[in-house]
Amino acid sequence: MADWHAVSKEEVFEILKTDEAGLSDNGAKKRLSQYGKNEIKQLMQIKPFQIFFQQFKSVFIIILLLAAAFSFVIKHYIDFFVIMAIVLLNSFIGFFQQYKAEKTIMKMKNLLVPKIKVFRSNRLVEIFSDELVPGDVFQVSEGDKVMADCRIIRDFELEANEAVLTGESFPQKKTSAILKPNTELANRENMIFMGTTIVHGSCKAVVVATGMDTEFGKIAGLVQKIKSEKTPLEKKMDDFSKKVALVVIVLAALSIILGIFRGEDIYRMIFAGIALAISVIPEGVPAVIAITMALAIQRMQKHSALIRKLPAAETLGRTTVICTDKTGTLTEEKMTVTKLYCNRRSFSIKNSSFYSENKKIDPLKIKELNQLLRIGILCNNARIEKIGGKIIDILGDPTEKAFVMSADIAGVLKKEETEKEIRLIEYSFSSKRKLMSIVRKNKIHPISYVKGAPDILIKKCSHELVNGRVIELSEKRKSELIAVYEEMASEALRVLGFAFKEMHGSYAQELAESGLIFVGYQGVMDPPRKEVESSIKECIRAGIKIKMITGDSLNTAVAVSNMIGLDGGSIEESDIEKMSEKDFQDCVRQKTIFARITPETKFRIIQELKNQDEIVAVTGDGVNDVLALKEAHIGIAMGVRGSEVSREVSDIILLDDNFASIVSAVKEGRRVYDNMKKSIKAHIAANVDEIFVVMFALLMSWPLPLMPLAILWMNLITDSLPSLSLSVEKPDRDIMRRKPISKNETILTNLGMFLLIAGVLAFIATIGLFAVYYKTDLPKAQTIALTTGVFCEMFVVLSCRSERNVWKIGWFSNKFLVFSILFAVVLQLFAVYFAPLADIFGFVPLSLKELLIITLASCPIFIVFEIKKYIQSRNPMN
Repeated sequence: MADWHAVSKEEVFEILKTDEAGLSDNGAKKRLSQYGKNEIKQLMQIKPFQIFFQQFKSVFIIILLLAAAFSFVIKHYIDFFVIMAIVLLNSFIGFFQQYKAEKTIMKMKNLLVPKIKVFRSNRLVEIFSDELVPGDVFQVSEGDKVMADCRIIRDFELEANEAVLTGESFPQKKTSAILKPNTELANRENMIFMGTTIVHGSCKAVVVATGMDTEFGKIAGLVQKIKSEKTPLEKKMDDFSKKVALVVIVLAALSIILGIFRGEDIYRMIFAGIALAISVIPEGVPAVIAITMALAIQRMQKHSALIRKLPAAETLGRTTVICTDKTGTLTEEKMTVTKLYCNRRSFSIKNSSFYSENKKIDPLKIKELNQLLRIGILCNNARIEKIGGKIIDILGDPTEKAFVMSADIAGVLKKEETEKEIRLIEYSFSSKRKLMSIVRKNKIHPISYVKGAPDILIKKCSHELVNGRVIELSEKRKSELIAVYEEMASEALRVLGFAFKEMHGSYAQELAESGLIFVGYQGVMDPPRKEVESSIKECIRAGIKIKMITGDSLNTAVAVSNMIGLDGGSIEESDIEKMSEKDFQDCVRQKTIFARITPETKFRIIQELKNQDEIVAVTGDGVNDVLALKEAHIGIAMGVRGSEVSREVSDIILLDDNFASIVSAVKEGRRVYDNMKKSIKAHIAANVDEIFVVMFALLMSWPLPLMPLAILWMNLITDSLPSLSLSVEKPDRDIMRRKPISKNETILTNLGMFLLIAGVLAFIATIGLFAVYYKTDLPKAQTIALTTGVFCEMFVVLSCRSERNVWKIGWFSNKFLVFSILFAVVLQLFAVYFAPLADIFGFVPLSLKELLIITLASCPIFIVFEIKKYIQSRNPMN
């Protein structure tokens, strides 16, 4: 049954075959076997073998495996083993990075409170929360987490924080009254839901749904039906891989056909085909990408962003729109008094200080303000805990906690004040009265302290405290006070009025809450995080649009957006529902603030942004955000207050729930893209050289200058540390002043000319020196050709570091790169002069003169590109 909120509690008991005494032990056991455990099924599990075998889906790896098979067939076992070693190395790198990320997430899981007290045969017993069943009756009170969906039987001033489910930041008042059948989920005041928290009062409730049948569980179930979105990088790399595979097949086929027409030995041509295939395949690219992003993940974690999926690091750098919730991400999720009114003046609290007309004041010197703060803590049930004068914790209703904090900032301490005036009686807040009063007694006489809704409280007041005197409150003045309240409310403040009166004789409620002396207002807000405004400005400079999507009211959302500098139009869910599809598309494109938004509409907004070719990042913390997190290119879950389900479907987890951390991660993501492009640029430039050299030799009927095993050796020493060293290059100074990378841009966009020039210059150097030596000494010619290729690629790596000249960025600003280049050169020379290795690769020793010639032939690559950078830097149009 879905409409538990629309029937009486007697009908609920009848349907569930239970009563206020609860189930019997045997009855509960039977229902447990019928309904199953009260738990959210785990959506994602760590499967090591599945993660490992996913690494072999790369087209590059498949081609390399085919090349290894060819090598095995023609009995080139060393080639076979070297290729397989590279394949396994790449696979293990990807596996360990992904597995490590998944393990970290598993450790971060917030489990539900394991035990709860329920009524069994009218006895209160403690059971594990996963043993709750429909029909169980239990009590919850302030601070408890709700373990199932329940219908309230009896309520005692109950309020629940349902932000995790509905997005509402303010506590929702609850009652046991019957509601209309079509009442929306957020307005079902007689229901409490799994995952929410009781912040005030208590209630007795009967369980109506458990596990995956709860509202929490239903959304978790929907998540499993949504197919994960491939990131742009994954799509581009798939496309790139397919094109490389096509080139490999064509070139290998051409070499074999060419050989057959010339009457060459078929095995020799297969061998040549393997050489061509290996020269074309950028086999190190998957490893470069995996390691580059793994290093970025470590850096991002220092900025409180935990990356769950490797490609997400790069995709974040492409983001064009960030859809963020408000509560806790843009704001601190701390109810705070920001504005006060008394003595016909307005006051504000900023940075733990009181201000009036932008001037800092001492609140204790203003009698009326001091009294306003005193009432805030004397008519209050929140508890403050201190050790050595330092606040350890404040317990209680979030709004009451805010009043305790505002008084504490002023030096009006709750412990001291409450000890001066003992509590006599409390008249708790009710939704009908909209007032709360506590009568206390000082050394002279009892005093009633009252707080409540301004429009109700003012009607109960007959006087006002002004300039230290109690004056009569006229109807005109009451209207003025209502106007002040409305003005404060328009700033998205939750405003409460405060009053008091001396008591004589009876302490009856009617007397305690009438004929009051009005003192003032306190306006409460969930303040924006201090660093958010600058982060939003940085996003705007970077061409990234920010959209606030919240379940809170429009006034609150607009007020917060004004505080953080988030400009743009605003709209509510109710207005969106009336729109045509065309109007909705325009609305999503143009509006910035979306308020009172349901999970379904948030999901629809994300879909529309994707249809508009945006790269979308979405933040979320509750179950209500899960659909959007799954649909977005990048789902960003909250690590502190986020629900378990939202974290499991996300790509990134913010460990501090802070929007500013997203911006830091975006910056790191752009750095990832830039550095990955530099690494791949250096990587492929060497492959272009190898292709030209092998193809030219085949066309000229020359011996192969580069043998397959030698190519693998060269790729191993040049594509490992030197290429990877580019991944730790510092970000360019303008990295967050550039527009986001186009969705249609591939990792190879705008690299054609660089690759052609670098490839041609390296080809000329390599084939030129080979041509000089091969007729007289083929092994030496092949050794020189291979060494020239290595040296050329090292100069290419130096050229790829930045678009600025090397003397501007500094020769040693990336020490890892310098040492990795030196290491690669040393390895090559070691292979040339160390006999066992030289025998394997067919190398012969080279003279110092020959090494000098190789160096001189290789360095023009670096010189040409540095001259080009210098010319571009002198041109103001660049």
